[in-house]
Amino acid sequence: MKDPNCAYCMQGDLVAAFAYPICQMNTGYLYLFKEQSKKGRVILAHNKHVSELIELTDQERNDFFADVAAAARAVHKVFAPDKVNYGAYGDTGCHLHFHIVPKYEGGDEWGGTFQMNPGKVTLSDAEYEQMAEALRQALN
Repeated sequence: MKDPNCAYCMQGDLVAAFAYPICQMNTGYLYLFKEQSKKGRVILAHNKHVSELIELTDQERNDFFADVAAAARAVHKVFAPDKVNYGAYGDTGCHLHFHIVPKYEGGDEWGGTFQMNPGKVTLSDAEYEQMAEALRQALN
């Protein structure tokens, strides 16, 4: 069931405020996070409107984590980060999603937890599309 107030369920303008579409994966939709102070940061939002991992069957959870891993491999391939951080939040937006956040040694926030939305780096639609296409290619 989709929630009409949920950005991930409704996609379109709601999610476009903070994310750029990359592609549909097996269990969810992959987006570039528009705030790109961590170059290559993406979000994988589950297809189902659930708040918690425990609301998925074991198979759904395993399949979702396989997609998280595939997205992380693509991020590593395209952006060559030194480390990737993973975050699952949603205190107010209760739709299961994972932030896959590349970190670069010596870079912003290296050695600490990433800020949710530092508001430092935004790009043009053409730049987002170039990054999204590189990730699409890396996923194939």
